[in-house]
Amino acid sequence: MKAYVFPGQGSQFPTMGKALFEEHAPAKAIFEQADDILGFNISEIMFEGTAEALQQTKVTQPAIFIHSVALAKVAPDYTPDMVAGHSLGEFSALVANGTLEFEDGLRLVSTRALAMQKACEAAPSTMAAIIGLEAAVVEEITAEVNEVMVVVPANYNMPQQIVISGSTQGVQIAMERMKEAGARKVVELKVSGAFHSPFMEPAKQELEEAIHKTTFNTPSCPIYQNVTAKPTTDIAEIKNNLIAQLTAPVRWTQTVEQMHADGATVFVECGPGKVLRGLVKKIIRGVETQPIMEGQEPPK
Repeated sequence: MKAYVFPGQGSQFPTMGKALFEEHAPAKAIFEQADDILGFNISEIMFEGTAEALQQTKVTQPAIFIHSVALAKVAPDYTPDMVAGHSLGEFSALVANGTLEFEDGLRLVSTRALAMQKACEAAPSTMAAIIGLEAAVVEEITAEVNEVMVVVPANYNMPQQIVISGSTQGVQIAMERMKEAGARKVVELKVSGAFHSPFMEPAKQELEEAIHKTTFNTPSCPIYQNVTAKPTTDIAEIKNNLIAQLTAPVRWTQTVEQMHADGATVFVECGPGKVLRGLVKKIIRGVETQPIMEGQEPPK
């Protein structure tokens, strides 16, 4: 069985999508439609812009979404038995399995990106990667610090690699305690704010309103969502999980493990870069991973 997985923020790179645009008419149509929907020339930023230009949340999230969907549209033998996406990638996955139309998905992603950016600007907050500690230890330390100031687990990326999120001071205190507990590496991330934490509550409310105005179709195959790491084709459940995802952790390790337990033998990464293939290999040793097509990684 094939599991198609879709990357989130951080996988972008300059020139992303340019070859797709030039070589595939269906992909070109998607990029042109995206420019019209967003009201600015995002394709030009993707093809010609700097890494800094691509790092703006209002650009990054739609860019990765557009690239992922365009790849799925033109890929040979596109036959997912199940799909999942890392954070933002969940929206790409929902277009890929027919739950959302491309234009509706793009509008939701744009709403989400702008709302998250606004929430980041409202209060100082940050994230940090913790490498070399068991999840239970990270959870215990964050729970202790969280009694005084906000800090929570945000991304369970792979065994012994967890990202925490919260107030700037709370994250810094937690980082020190992680080092004392024996973490191999602790790195504050270059992000605009605390994603997947209570700091995203205002963004969650904006996204919820937009989701309830959007048409969702019956999926062609199950999606394994970040909040539960379980498969679903239930539209009401999909909507609720999408909304909850903004303040809940991304359970990527658990998602990949569940997909594998349910029969996935090949994980195909559909989007820019190869971050998810790397994570999948660390989560399930020896499992087969593939890019959906060659030429979707940063130029050497």
